[in-house]
Amino acid sequence: MLVTINGNALDVEILGENPDAPLLIAHHGAPGLGSRNEPLMAFGPLSDTFRVLIFDARGSGVSGESGPFTHEQWVADVDALRQWAGAESFVMAGGSYGGFIAMEYAVRHPDRLRALVLRDTSADHEHNDLAIANARASDRVDINEDMLMRMMEGRIRDNDDFKNSWRELLPLYDFDFDPATLEERVASVNYHFATHNAAFSENLLHYDLKPLLPSVSCPTLVTVGRADWITPVPCSEKIAELIPRAGLEIFEKSGHSPPSDEPELFQQTVRDFLSEHV
Repeated sequence: MLVTINGNALDVEILGENPDAPLLIAHHGAPGLGSRNEPLMAFGPLSDTFRVLIFDARGSGVSGESGPFTHEQWVADVDALRQWAGAESFVMAGGSYGGFIAMEYAVRHPDRLRALVLRDTSADHEHNDLAIANARASDRVDINEDMLMRMMEGRIRDNDDFKNSWRELLPLYDFDFDPATLEERVASVNYHFATHNAAFSENLLHYDLKPLLPSVSCPTLVTVGRADWITPVPCSEKIAELIPRAGLEIFEKSGHSPPSDEPELFQQTVRDFLSEHV
């Protein structure tokens, strides 16, 4: 359903039949590319225990495109969704760029979080240089250098350029890539190049939460795939080192998405963590 949040329409879905269950809000990654389909796969199965709120973020999926596309605005949208759902506190989950927003929320609203679940993310912008090096070194793609740098620096020209660039980079994401799925996956995306450009050319230039992460007080689970090319394992190790008492789980047969590469193990890992702490 479309819900007006902070003056912009967001496509929102709440999974779970128990209105008294604790709330979990999950934020997708890839601004301008991502959608609620990603957290549906990763956290939807938890709807037997939680009310799981998934949504297309501002400027992504089928949600509205009213700016600004900033971390501050995306965090404010999460808090407004919390209020809309009628929860004083909740579990925050975020994958990839959604992990940036989840951590930003944790440092801005520490009293609101019961727990924090992070997947394949980074505490600063330095992962970009690691990702560029990994893309250049990969034997899965014959990398177009100009395309790579326009993607990573937020200089995409239009939605057709965005679609073609995504097609070229997508093989890097999976642990075992199936070329037969490529065109279907490319066609399934709603492309918003302006959102991506704002995230990568403006937000990431100043993104560095490392000094603030020691203030995160809620139980935290950090997860990452061993073969993650864009937010490699050292990024998650740094997060787990900085957040007090955070747990780190590395999925040995996963790329950038353990929920799709090792779904049963990922689900059990998250369930065990939340059963202990929520």
